[in-house]
Amino acid sequence: MHLESFPTGPLGCNCSIVMDPTSKRAIVVDPGGDLETICARLSALEATVEAIVHTHTHIDHVGATKGVQTASGARACIHEADRFLYDLLPVQAAMLGLPLPPITEMEGSLTDGSSIHFGALELCVLHTPGHTPGSVTFTVTADGATRVFSGDTLFRRGIGRTDLWGGDFDTLQRSLREKILTLPDDAIVIAGHGPETTIGDERTKNPHLR
Repeated sequence: MHLESFPTGPLGCNCSIVMDPTSKRAIVVDPGGDLETICARLSALEATVEAIVHTHTHIDHVGATKGVQTASGARACIHEADRFLYDLLPVQAAMLGLPLPPITEMEGSLTDGSSIHFGALELCVLHTPGHTPGSVTFTVTADGATRVFSGDTLFRRGIGRTDLWGGDFDTLQRSLREKILTLPDDAIVIAGHGPETTIGDERTKNPHLR
């Protein structure tokens, strides 16, 4: 598995490109901005994008979606419960003083337990609401190692805020304990913002999970 993550957009959302190196089929996770950087990396990898997927639809996670979709021809996917947030992008932009990103069509196909195959790899979807109603976490396992894309549900030593549209603290705690913390301790977590961590480290060191 080839994986690279890098901060994008004004709020530093971690965008990830996950690729099967044999087929060069790829998934783009949370293209939050910096379209030219994302497209340059995809071009350098000679990647064919199978899908553009989103952990949730806050504006900082969808800023470059339309551009990546136009450049790649790939479908863009969300959990249906977050569609209302995507429809509120003009309100989100006004609240944060950010420019409104181009709007595109989003498939509401990211349901709990679903998966997307790209080459020999499989991206698995866990519905982990709480930060937003349609927040999801992705896992990809290759060569015995699991990567977890937690969006803004879990950070290194932190968890997502729940004071925005549709956020709920108790729901977030259930998602963390019943879904994310059931993953292997050695699974590497790529959060929506900030540095990588592991499930095991967060289980023992995250003050919000004790």
